[in-house]
Amino acid sequence: MAERILIPLDGSAVGEAALHYIEETVSKLKPEEKPEITLFYVVAAQIRLLATEAGPVEVPYSDKELEQAKKVALDYLNKAAEALRSKGVVVNCKVAAGKAADEIIKAEREVDADLVAMSTHGRSGFSRWAFGSVTDKVLRGGKVPVLMVRVAERAAKK
Repeated sequence: MAERILIPLDGSAVGEAALHYIEETVSKLKPEEKPEITLFYVVAAQIRLLATEAGPVEVPYSDKELEQAKKVALDYLNKAAEALRSKGVVVNCKVAAGKAADEIIKAEREVDADLVAMSTHGRSGFSRWAFGSVTDKVLRGGKVPVLMVRVAERAAKK
């Protein structure tokens, strides 16, 4: 098992699939075998659209709004960490702002992760081309193995 695992989360049930998989796996390990886990959230939307008579206008978030979004994200991560912590796992929570894939790759280096565990929607074809794939970008751009947990949308809604 890896010694340091980075788990990017986005607040969705689909996004938490890898977290639940790691929780289940870690619960079977002896205390001395348990990895250190970093839960990571990227506040991606740094610009919002404002409706005006002339049409939508992009307006950057203020520093105060961005800090509030980071606080909400950190609260979410700490709540998500509770189950792992109750199993004796050391869990760190980290929030960044920017483009998700770039920030995940950067965090991989910063926390010296030897595994990234992340959920994927399993898109293919046109939808993958149109929406891109954060998981694919991390897989190709990162330096450590990526455990991809694929989840069907309908399974995540249960």
